[in-house]
Amino acid sequence: MEKTSKTLSRVLLATIGALFAAGSFYCNKFPVDSPPGTLSWRIDAPVSTRALHEIPDTDAFILKVSDASGKTLYEGAYGASPEALLVDPGTYTVRAVSAEFQAPAFDAPQFGDEQAVLVSSGARTVVRLNCTQRNAGLRLLPDASFRTAYPDGRFQLSSFSRKLDYDFTERRIAYFIPGNVSVSVVSGGASTPLLTRFLSPCEILSLGLSCPAGGTAPSHQMTIAVDTSRVWNADRFTVGEEGGTASGASPSCAYGISQAREHAGEKAVWVCGFIVGGDLSSSKNGISFEAPFQSATNLALAARSSVTDKASCLSVKLVKGEIRDRINLADHPEMLGRKVFLKGDLIEAYYGIPGLQNITECIINE
Repeated sequence: MEKTSKTLSRVLLATIGALFAAGSFYCNKFPVDSPPGTLSWRIDAPVSTRALHEIPDTDAFILKVSDASGKTLYEGAYGASPEALLVDPGTYTVRAVSAEFQAPAFDAPQFGDEQAVLVSSGARTVVRLNCTQRNAGLRLLPDASFRTAYPDGRFQLSSFSRKLDYDFTERRIAYFIPGNVSVSVVSGGASTPLLTRFLSPCEILSLGLSCPAGGTAPSHQMTIAVDTSRVWNADRFTVGEEGGTASGASPSCAYGISQAREHAGEKAVWVCGFIVGGDLSSSKNGISFEAPFQSATNLALAARSSVTDKASCLSVKLVKGEIRDRINLADHPEMLGRKVFLKGDLIEAYYGIPGLQNITECIINE
């Protein structure tokens, strides 16, 4: 009986050992970790307001990429961001804004977009950021009758417990986080509520204010003339964007690099981009992205100053003359990373990629 019991114990131990060995083999053969994916981003749709000078340079946008736990993977200038990140499968948030905005302020439009995306194992995910105006604007236009009724007065605008003083002579646009904005008039040491309006993202609201003749008007007798306009897509001034109505007819509506690559054959058009390299050759990777440079006859433009992929560039032919003398990298390595506007003819290929030649005008962004 004892011998049989020992035999059974040995068989049981051997079976357990075999199971552990099989389990170990199974785990080693089929790893549980998934291959990473690739996450990249691009600013896809430019916008403007009626004042073209308000259009920000997207290369200076603040870009933030974070994972589902809130950990920041990149935060800094969009123009200096990597072309892509290798990340584990999961959900990520990509946010780009022209400037941070938290409190009411004059002349402070905020453009940007924020998107959450799922990156799958082994997949390439591209986030297309549609950067519209995120905050809202209000401009007050009191006429002479209003100023007569409140000779020592001023407006006070409030939103989310934040206040902004607004003089009767003020003509700038005040910007707010979208939501209710209340308008009061402060006069003789007292504050009188006038109205509250809800402002939506992208909205610029102009209010013409007047009072009945014959003295101070209570708020319910005030006449309000409303002229509402929203931000719409229009000609773009910045580089690295697609879409919009850019025509290449002037620097203010110059083609970005992606558009320029698609308009081969057009002549005497303006193109805007960052000088990212030189010393071009016909090989697949034939661009030098770092100094020193040897050739003064060519260079490469890209939508972002951080680009290091020939396939994302526009080649530029520099012939002997003033423009070559100003921007060629062999003599001026400090031009690397600078934004330029060039007027010339777009061609299907120069050193294996779409190009620009016969340049007649050049503007260097200061």
